Order: sequence, then structure tokens, then C-alpha cells
Amino acid sequence: MKTPVIEVVDIRKTYQLGKIPVEALQGVSIKIEKGDFVAVLGQSGSGKSTLLNIMGALDKPTYGKMLIDGVDISTLSDDQLAGFRSRIGFVFQFFNLIPRLTARENVELSMSIVGMNRTERREQAEALLETVGLKERMNHKPAELSGGQQQRVAIARALSNNPRFLLMDEPTGNIDSKTSREIVDVIKRLSEKGATIVMVTHDQHVAREAKRTIQMFDGKIVSEEVN
Repeated sequence: MKTPVIEVVDIRKTYQLGKIPVEALQGVSIKIEKGDFVAVLGQSGSGKSTLLNIMGALDKPTYGKMLIDGVDISTLSDDQLAGFRSRIGFVFQFFNLIPRLTARENVELSMSIVGMNRTERREQAEALLETVGLKERMNHKPAELSGGQQQRVAIARALSNNPRFLLMDEPTGNIDSKTSREIVDVIKRLSEKGATIVMVTHDQHVAREAKRTIQMFDGKIVSEEVN
């Protein structure tokens, strides 16, 4: 029996808002297999971003287990968690590109941090930008790119260290509906090539493009369906 890439086991997360405890997650359990494309759907406050942060080793649960490749990361030290984060590709609503760098240089940056030589990282960055349809724009800076093009650069950057899986937090939330369609098409192509993707969204139309949709409400999973 194969080990899931991600397994969330009865995760609970409680925050203190002054003296008031707020339960962001209330006993959530999910399995994500290799090559799965899962949309986590819910309105603001449903717990979906908290869940994504725990999956990405950016936050720890109050209770429960968060396993990546069978390892319970909720028990690891900060240094060990940093190692796991390096195996995860993150895409956020806001692109977080460095304005003075070109698209290719933005994608290269994380590869240079891990010590990849200049020729290799340039070749890999160019191949990734071609994958997301930006071959002709790789030498342009963010200000010279549309919002959708900037998000595609961010997706290429997330892929740059060959991550075990991709976590996407509202990847279409900061762009118009036409451009949103283009980004969803890029994400679907990655899924068809075997990428493992968990995407948080509040948009039902975007969620339907995933292989599986998990609906959250008030920190709980209320439904799950195959699309």
C-alpha cells in the first residue's frame, strides 16, 4: 500500500484572540496521493488557509498529525521543518516577485540559494518559463508583465526546485476572470503531467477544474466530491 504524499489526521488548530479561543480547524482529515489535484473550497474564515499553512509546514496544529511522505512533521524541530519546506512549492495570491529582476532571474533565485550552478539554473528557469507559456517574456521585469504573466512566473518559480507537491493559496484571486482561466489552464497542464497540487480557493468555478473538491465550513470538511 502506497504512502500518501500528504496525510492530515484529525487536525485541530486553536488560536487565542485575546482571552477567547478560536477554533480554526476542528478535526480535519485528508489524504492526498501522488498526482492528485485537490481544490479546497470555502469562504473566508472557513479554515482553508490555516489548513494549507499546516500542510506547508508554515504552522503547527494544536492537535493531530500532519504527515508528509509518512513523516509526522508536527513533531519536528524548526531546522527539520525548514528542510521539508524546501521540498514544497508555494504559489500565493500575491506574486511576490522581485521588481528589479527579470522573469528568468526571479525563477533562478531559489535555485541559486541551494547552490545550483549558473548554467544549470538558467537552463532550468528557461524550460520552466516555456512550460508556463512565457518563453518570449523571460527577459522582462515584473512591471512589464500582466498580472496573469506574473502569476505564471510565480508558478514557474514554485517548480524550480522540483518540489514534492505544490500548495496554491487563491492563485487566481488577484487577477480578472479571463486571466484566471489562463492560470487554471496552466495548473491543469501541470496536473496532467503528474504534479501533486492542493489549491485553496473561494471560487466554485475554479474548484471544479480540480480532480477532487473538498468543501470547508467553520473549520470542518462538510463535503468531498470527485469532479
